[in-house]
Amino acid sequence: MGINEFLEYITTTKKVSKNTVAAYKQDIQAFGKFLEENGCERFEDVTNTQIVSYLMELKQTGKSKATVNRKLASIRAFYRYLISQGVMRENPTEGIKSPKISRKEISYLSIDEIEKLLDAPDDSVKGKRDKAMLEVLYATGIRVSEIIELKVTDIDLRMGFVKCNGNHGKARIVPIGMPARRAMKTYLEESRPALIRGMEDNDDSPLFVNYMGEIFTRQGFWKILRQYGKQVHLENKLTPQTLRNSFAMHMVQNGIDMRSLQELMGHEDVLATQVYFEHMRNRIKDVYNKTHPRA
Repeated sequence: MGINEFLEYITTTKKVSKNTVAAYKQDIQAFGKFLEENGCERFEDVTNTQIVSYLMELKQTGKSKATVNRKLASIRAFYRYLISQGVMRENPTEGIKSPKISRKEISYLSIDEIEKLLDAPDDSVKGKRDKAMLEVLYATGIRVSEIIELKVTDIDLRMGFVKCNGNHGKARIVPIGMPARRAMKTYLEESRPALIRGMEDNDDSPLFVNYMGEIFTRQGFWKILRQYGKQVHLENKLTPQTLRNSFAMHMVQNGIDMRSLQELMGHEDVLATQVYFEHMRNRIKDVYNKTHPRA
């Protein structure tokens, strides 16, 4: 029993994406090659020391801590599978700590900055469209690639949700609040008809369209965002990811749990969601250390 069985298991039982399967395969095959070069022919014969040696080699060859962590996670998952199948009794990755990654600052807007941005579009046809797009982005935290791919039937204003197909075709339902619903209603009734100008329109038509009545490109959206960023003096910190981060951080600040945020953001790996909670904990600790007289 080896790699192929493990990959089949995570594909059919765990339902992980093709990209994740490919990453596991690459990581475990690279580990297998290291073992062969060091005289170990079977994964079942691997020791804790050999895994540590492999991680040290990765570090010495210039691999980042994040890459080393990912490869260790792949190896851990593989050995958990072998144990679950009765092939092994002990996990050789037991006790091996992942390299500590230095804290990465998350760029996000304050609530006041978000309010300025959302108030920036004017009352024109274009402005009503842009207002709706910005409101939906902040209300849902979805990716730019996801919002430009939304179809007319993907939004339900009466129930207040957006159906987002997400990465790898995994659909999820994301609620939207009243400000975003009002902006969307105005766009659909007053702005979108003017933009499509009588062009063929059906349930599969893009929800947000440009001046040609066609689907947006990522570059087209970036251009709009830069325009409003400059208008409200946020051009140096405003990106699509900043808006997504703002959604996440404001939800964390208001008490959302990790699993709910993971589902809303469409993260396959909870570690991607955990970053926001760690950032909040670190921020609180920093404030405490700076302000408490006996910190």
